[in-house]
Amino acid sequence: MRRAPAPGDTPGVDETGLDDDAFARLTRALDAVPDGVVIVDHAGREEFRNAAAERFRDARHSEALAEHAVAQLLERAGRGQPGERELPLFGPPREVLELRALPLVADGQVLGAVALIHDATDARRVESVRRDFVANVSHELKTPIGALGLLAETIASADDVEVVRRLAERLVRESERLGRIVDDLLDLSLIEAQAAPIREPTPIHVLVDETVERLGPLALARGIPVRADPIPEELVVACDAVQLDSAITNLLDNAVKYSEPGQEVHVCVETVGDRVVLVVEDHGIGIPSRDLERIFERFYRVDKARSRVTGGTGLGLAIVRHVAEAHGGEVTVESTEGEGSTFRLALPLADHAAGVAEAS
Repeated sequence: MRRAPAPGDTPGVDETGLDDDAFARLTRALDAVPDGVVIVDHAGREEFRNAAAERFRDARHSEALAEHAVAQLLERAGRGQPGERELPLFGPPREVLELRALPLVADGQVLGAVALIHDATDARRVESVRRDFVANVSHELKTPIGALGLLAETIASADDVEVVRRLAERLVRESERLGRIVDDLLDLSLIEAQAAPIREPTPIHVLVDETVERLGPLALARGIPVRADPIPEELVVACDAVQLDSAITNLLDNAVKYSEPGQEVHVCVETVGDRVVLVVEDHGIGIPSRDLERIFERFYRVDKARSRVTGGTGLGLAIVRHVAEAHGGEVTVESTEGEGSTFRLALPLADHAAGVAEAS
């Protein structure tokens, strides 16, 4: 441990009875602990600080606040009063630290104190994401469910056949919207739960061609032509074909929904190193720069009014991101508001997929 020998200590053995080798092993063990550890004696003098806690020594800015908070907790613990505190650091980067101090007691006497510094940033982020997800799901489901109830009540009291017909059509649309939300939630849940999807060699052109063939007529009905460049048959990815089909479908569907009649959607495939990159380019409304970092979040929509009209659930791009990550790839976007967006879905080629699978 990082402490000087006290007067009268036996050479090679400290007051705890540990020899130098044992002390060194204990120091290395505590240095390997990800949480910070600070130990002081009965007078408050620091006796030990592991590697994780060194970052706070003589720190500046937000980390200095953590060092000050640790000192306060140790002081109280030295008087026999354990304490704990959650400390947000606004960075950058933003962090949340859980601080805890305990007195070290032997034979009823306080011999010192120990402070533990735990980085709770990821845990708090996950909690926040879960809270937001539950709130968003509740909100998204409440809207169509409320509409279904209102429409049903109106139909029950309506006498005009034409009014009943129009309301019934609205009822069907709202039920379809509710069904899409539930389907997307189930897809997203399945993708997240399946940490290592079953990967089988699949020519990328097969998936892209099937998606374009399936969505092309719907896009043309909206006056939006879809142009797909020929894709070399030798480009093969190791993937879960169902998941990747869902990702490609969502990218193309998103491009069509946010394009105006007459604006072409272009689909092509590039190779970059050991990766195949699916590019979906539209010339639609584009994405404001302030929204670029959030568009892959669940239920996040740039244009909420347009999403309601087109029937979007706000889950499509979240599904794309999770599929990409599950396959060792990534999805990125470049966009200029009013000019259009270009999405790139990058995945390892099949020859390199074995290494990706081992690493996941």
